[in-house]
Amino acid sequence: MHSIGFAVDEMLQGFAVTIKMGATTADFDNIVAIHPTGSEEFITMY
Repeated sequence: MHSIGFAVDEMLQGFAVTIKMGATTADFDNIVAIHPTGSEEFITMY
């Protein structure tokens, strides 16, 4: 996962924790994205 932008370090840290805990693509598909945020783009991307 790659991202560039303001406060992206904070956003990616959350994704790193979930992936480290074994989250799958299906788990991300079941997440309701908070709007408006930059991280919602990762949830709705695929």
